[in-house]
Amino acid sequence: MGITGNKAIWERETDGVELLDMTIGQMLDQQARVYPDREALVYNYPERGLDLRLTYRQYRDEANRVAKGLLALGIEKGEHVAVWAPNVPEWILLEMALAKIGAIMVTVNTAYQSSELEYVLRQGDVTTLFLAEELRGNSYIDTLYKIVPELKELADPQGQAVQSANLPRFKRAIILGEKAFPGLLLYSRVAELGASVSDETLAARQASVTPLDIVQVQYTSGTTGFPKGAMMTHHGHLNDAFLYARRGNFGPDDRKVSPMPLFHVGGCMLGVLAMLVTGGAYIPLITFDAAKSLELITTERATIYFGVPTMLVAMLNHPRFLAGEFDTSSLRVVGSGGSPVPVVLMEQVKAKFGADVLIVFGMTEGSGVVTQTLLDDSFELKSSTVGKPIPHIDVKIVDPRTGELAGFGERGELLTRGFLVMKGYYQMPEMSASAIDEQGWLHTGDLGTMNEQGYVNITGRLKDMIIRGGENLYPAEVEQFLMRHPKVADAQVVGIPDAFMGEEMAALLKLKQGEDASEEEIRQYCQGAISKHKIPRYIRFVSEFPLTTSGKVKKFELRAQLIEALGLQELAKTRTA
Repeated sequence: MGITGNKAIWERETDGVELLDMTIGQMLDQQARVYPDREALVYNYPERGLDLRLTYRQYRDEANRVAKGLLALGIEKGEHVAVWAPNVPEWILLEMALAKIGAIMVTVNTAYQSSELEYVLRQGDVTTLFLAEELRGNSYIDTLYKIVPELKELADPQGQAVQSANLPRFKRAIILGEKAFPGLLLYSRVAELGASVSDETLAARQASVTPLDIVQVQYTSGTTGFPKGAMMTHHGHLNDAFLYARRGNFGPDDRKVSPMPLFHVGGCMLGVLAMLVTGGAYIPLITFDAAKSLELITTERATIYFGVPTMLVAMLNHPRFLAGEFDTSSLRVVGSGGSPVPVVLMEQVKAKFGADVLIVFGMTEGSGVVTQTLLDDSFELKSSTVGKPIPHIDVKIVDPRTGELAGFGERGELLTRGFLVMKGYYQMPEMSASAIDEQGWLHTGDLGTMNEQGYVNITGRLKDMIIRGGENLYPAEVEQFLMRHPKVADAQVVGIPDAFMGEEMAALLKLKQGEDASEEEIRQYCQGAISKHKIPRYIRFVSEFPLTTSGKVKKFELRAQLIEALGLQELAKTRTA
């Protein structure tokens, strides 16, 4: 139906396509039959001794081997199994294998430290943890031993469950790699154990899994309060991937390079599942690196790249790219999302990569994608909006104070409803009820507008909105303006407490390589170009921004650092009391 009245509400359309009625395991089996010899999964890392190229037949067979191993370990349908590792091949095989046997994958942020890991293992009722040895100097093994010291004394990790006083539900840990550690089972041993499990046993377990079963529990970043485990279904994840890929016109000839972490929907859904449903090749980075991204685009002749804005900025400004060392001519689409995408950044992508742009807006609790640009949209729409709602969902913009529908072009909170909405937060009924109302609307916490054609523009987060002297200011708007300065590579705007105005705006700027600018130069740039009240009170220059592992800027850290630098700690306490 789309837009039917004079308010900002989009009623679901089918767009001539029906939703898939299958599980992730069934989809993998289907693609192995349809595209048995096409490349499905590629790891081109000779510098790590890793050169893996799996066809769809091999992909299915490897997933089945791991699935049988999981059954041999005694993992039951509905059991919670966590994975704590960067984007290594085993992560993806576990995503497929756990889906096949009906176990629930609990994704763990690679940046977690001991208290965060302990919280997820306990709150998520995890029985089994697959983990890497370490990442960027963070020893996962030492962290686990700190939480479950009994593992060190476990004589038979294959046949004996650990008895943890701290985590009574926890049974075992499995190390990804070939280096042995006390009390940990080797990943390679899991696949070997599967040799004793018949094809019929695996088929029977897989047949018991339904599309509406929970497939993953994904923990939110937890920047406010404790992380919450969003319960995602096969139906939600697979169909969101299907509709995202369909609108992007992805096909079996496409090759997608992406650094998005697998614990995030940008990796496990927009990456792994989107290429699975299309029969194309997925080429992940183990961790983000601008030069490696450009190298893989060049050597693998990638047709699609997806990264959050900070990643694209790093690639566009990399010295080797500026020197012309990489060939991005194979790219037809560069996608982005995860945070507001500045128009100027998309203009640079089009001009310097020579690729069309695809913008998505979504969230973990909404399976990944809520709105998306269309291929035949004008570049202006693609670069300045987050597109229209995907098929089979409702979207509306409401006044966050009253819940009344907003008018076209009026800012409000974006709500969505349909197949993509999570089942709720694991073991958090009150938080679930506050996120999903009685009519099934998911409250995203994102501020946006909708025009008469249903195109959505995200203007920021409710929590990021700055209230200066009673007037609402939106950081994304000012960030986009500042990024048009010829010397600015990236801009972040945060609210700083002020005794008189309540809040003032602060801009932190990262300059392009070799450039130098002064605070006065930036102020002069703003004068007469944006309203006086939108000119930042504070302007600071930084070399880097603190980032989450999914590439988003940690604005709360920027704000805290600036408050300390300005000596406003006591004022900040009174403002949050």
